[in-house]
Amino acid sequence: MPTITLVMYYWRNRIFKELQHMNNALPLDGVSVVELAAIGPVPFTGRMLHQLGAEVTVVCAPRHRDLGIPMSDDPLESGKHRVVIDLKTAAGRDALGTLVRESDVLIEGFRPGTLERLELAPAYLHSVQPALVIGRCAGWAATGARASSAGHDINFLALAGILGAIGPKECPSPPINLLGDFGGGGMHLALGVVAALLQAKRDGKGAVVQTSIFGASVSLTAHLHGMLDSGLWIDDRQSNLLDGGAPFYRCYRTSDDHWLAIGAIEPKFFAELVSELDVEVDAARQYDRSYWPTLTQILSQRIAARTRDEWDTVFAQGDACATPVLTWKEARSHRDGAVAFEHNAPKPAITFHRE
Repeated sequence: MPTITLVMYYWRNRIFKELQHMNNALPLDGVSVVELAAIGPVPFTGRMLHQLGAEVTVVCAPRHRDLGIPMSDDPLESGKHRVVIDLKTAAGRDALGTLVRESDVLIEGFRPGTLERLELAPAYLHSVQPALVIGRCAGWAATGARASSAGHDINFLALAGILGAIGPKECPSPPINLLGDFGGGGMHLALGVVAALLQAKRDGKGAVVQTSIFGASVSLTAHLHGMLDSGLWIDDRQSNLLDGGAPFYRCYRTSDDHWLAIGAIEPKFFAELVSELDVEVDAARQYDRSYWPTLTQILSQRIAARTRDEWDTVFAQGDACATPVLTWKEARSHRDGAVAFEHNAPKPAITFHRE
């Protein structure tokens, strides 16, 4: 992506704001975001804000930080502008101040205390732009024994109790980084920033929005802790309704070595499932854990008798909650509903319509 000069940024931003009233296609049209280059939640949040209409400029360091996984074409950077600034210098801090003065949001994912050490603490940023929303996403909590330590998705999920609940009995399995980085930290940061923007538009005062990958991931587990306290969940991986323990909520191998995902939790959906499979089971014992091994064996044998695509033909319509498990590349060409890809990257999943 092309690097823009600060002068170009200033005038582009001024023009952009002057014209915002002419185009209300997206809710964040006219909002300017400064994204301090990071990995994980911050670029994801920047992408979300950009997809909602915001103009996003990424501030990159002159030296590579050796973080993350190098990519030649990162979809999280699509549509953003880039500028190189050395924040460790007085000139760099002044340059950032110029950007902030004409911006509405700044998001960062440094370790706690880094902005302060760079003399870019929120108090300074608000002295430059009083209405600025500052979004901060740490790895761990902002304070605590691990606050300044490195970590990745697998580490945050491990201490959150999430990792230990995912995978087969033999070993926990990392659920990629969709859960901690994006569904946890990224989405919490994006929601917090948008909420603070609404508040700033009302009273003209900026705010500091603080979250962490660890804390946000824990926040996602509220319903599971409720199930645990209600006796509906046990601390034994692959033994529960939603972790692959239940025969009506798991994946089964098909005859062509692909997989079919079954999610027939409710009795009415389970009844349709066994009807379409044409198997003899005691549907009344669906939730009887002692019956689960037998039920699993019956379903496994039946589903293994046909290919994944043959089963897809059977279940494409109706309420049996059975779907083929697609690979990444297969998912790109699958069109069902609003999900679509452009240049191998998912298009925005939120759309807006105004009468």
